Amino acid sequence: MFERLMKMTFYGQFVAGEDQEAIKPLLRRNQAFGVGAVLDYSVEEDLVKRLCIRDGSGLLLRQSEKQYRAQQGFGDHHGGAHTYFYADEAKCDQHMEIFLRCIDASSGSSEDGFSAIKLTALARPQFLVRFSEVLVKWRRFFNQMAADQGQAGRAVLDTKLDVEKLQEALANLGIVSKAESQQWFRGENLGTSGTVDLLDWNRMFNSRTKLSRPLFIPNRKTGQLEPLLLRFSEEEDLQMKRVLQRMDVLAKRAMEKGVRLMVDAEQSYFQPAISWLTVETQRRFNGSQPIIYNTYQCYLKEAYNNVTGDVELSRREGWHFGTKLVRGAYMEQERERAAEMGYEDPINPTYEKTNEMYHRCLDYVLEEIKCSRKASVMVASHNEDTVKFTLRRMMELGIHPSDKKVCFGQLLGMCDQITFPLGQAGFPVYKYVPYGPVNEVLPYLSRRAQENRGFMQRANRERDLLWKEVKRRLLTGTLFSH
Repeated sequence: MFERLMKMTFYGQFVAGEDQEAIKPLLRRNQAFGVGAVLDYSVEEDLVKRLCIRDGSGLLLRQSEKQYRAQQGFGDHHGGAHTYFYADEAKCDQHMEIFLRCIDASSGSSEDGFSAIKLTALARPQFLVRFSEVLVKWRRFFNQMAADQGQAGRAVLDTKLDVEKLQEALANLGIVSKAESQQWFRGENLGTSGTVDLLDWNRMFNSRTKLSRPLFIPNRKTGQLEPLLLRFSEEEDLQMKRVLQRMDVLAKRAMEKGVRLMVDAEQSYFQPAISWLTVETQRRFNGSQPIIYNTYQCYLKEAYNNVTGDVELSRREGWHFGTKLVRGAYMEQERERAAEMGYEDPINPTYEKTNEMYHRCLDYVLEEIKCSRKASVMVASHNEDTVKFTLRRMMELGIHPSDKKVCFGQLLGMCDQITFPLGQAGFPVYKYVPYGPVNEVLPYLSRRAQENRGFMQRANRERDLLWKEVKRRLLTGTLFSH
């Protein structure tokens, strides 16, 4: 009785069906109206409730790094979207098999479809946190060097360090001698123009980097050198290789099946590692077309820097930039954690600021599409003003819907008054389609209310529109016409 009730109400509204066969009628019906699918197998059977790193784990935790620390309740899905619980490597392989089946289902049910994956399903969350800490410290050190050269506060692409001054600073800090740094830069072919920017700096990190190699950076508060990471074990090096291998398997299957792979964004303390791993995969598979899409959360203060940095990297290396832009689904959880652990709130202060950030990032990508044609974006939004803004800018920039460089996305069961008119007007548009057994998608259903504070307002608007259409059909005698 419970399952029947759920299928008649919440489950029937927001979930497509229990398995790949059950969802096909809905996908075919949507396809008839020009609406594609982003398939997401939404079973969340082992949601993390607690994930702790014991004392002595080797993390250096000044206040500025507290964001990238695991703590009691870490990764909890309360107030935000789900995080997969890490049991062991075999469980990660099981998740990969689920994603492979999802890719196969996308291929058989939707033209030019997408399949969504989460990297917390493919890697140990503790590893993602620790790797995020390494990346953030590396970037923070670059910013310290920029400040020393009088470039504090500049936009990421405008910050360029003078190589001579940088080498002198590294020597003065006792990190490496000038001769060693010159050899280091030559080996990586860095600084040939006389300057080094953040993208040059980040080239030191790639899938072959030995992260366990000792590297000492200065702690400006104590004046002492400290390791970038106290210990990055062989096991963690192995985890890096495993998660990249799993992503390679998924990307190759997606290419074979003509499906695009969308890597979902997650909490900010995972996100630097997730984004790095995604970009590494894009560099391998987005050479001729965008197969891998990265997700950028525009409620983050760093969103614009993240987008512009990755677009510039794709330009330099000649691969296709693929992105999904979202506002973000973890705001309450992020703010609670920031207050609890004593670091700066990473979220924009107001909804209006988030809207400004979203439109700024979107406009930058649209300009890139116009200039290079080697970028694609999914505008994943339920905000009608954002959709109208996108349509207006597409017209101004001469981006035609048939180019398939810009697509739109909404959740199944929400904002059909946006999705279906777009599809019937010839714009590429997709529903984010979760599926899975009733009793196992309950956490997903509970999040629909938690993640979307404006849900009831949108539901009221949709109800009013439906009631208006019913009255129109009654008055015209076409109640049951299609």
